[in-house]
Amino acid sequence: MKPVVDASKDTFRDLVAKGTVLVDIWGPACRPCLALVPTVETLAETHDKLSIIKLEAPTARRLCMELKVMGLPAFIMFRSGTEVARLSDPELSAAKLTGWVETTLADLDSAGPDASATVVAVEQN
Repeated sequence: MKPVVDASKDTFRDLVAKGTVLVDIWGPACRPCLALVPTVETLAETHDKLSIIKLEAPTARRLCMELKVMGLPAFIMFRSGTEVARLSDPELSAAKLTGWVETTLADLDSAGPDASATVVAVEQN
């Protein structure tokens, strides 16, 4: 099991540079974000090829602006440093997050290793 790693504005770029990485952008005052913590930990346990990092939005405001994060919770999938998918929904459920991760990973696997330049899925409500 890979641990969920806390990222900062200083470590973020290095953490998303290699492999497939799911970034959980959250805030301590965001109830939906906090409710999804067990789901994020389960995803880390069940997906060996997926690294998961958490980015606390209030401590990385400029980075969140660069990433065009407009609301929390937000999840961005990167492959080799390039964004390939994004999900943001203030009413995001554990089932929807898990389904989105599963579908996105399957799409990336079927597209092959050169899929990093293609945005696979963008959902925002």
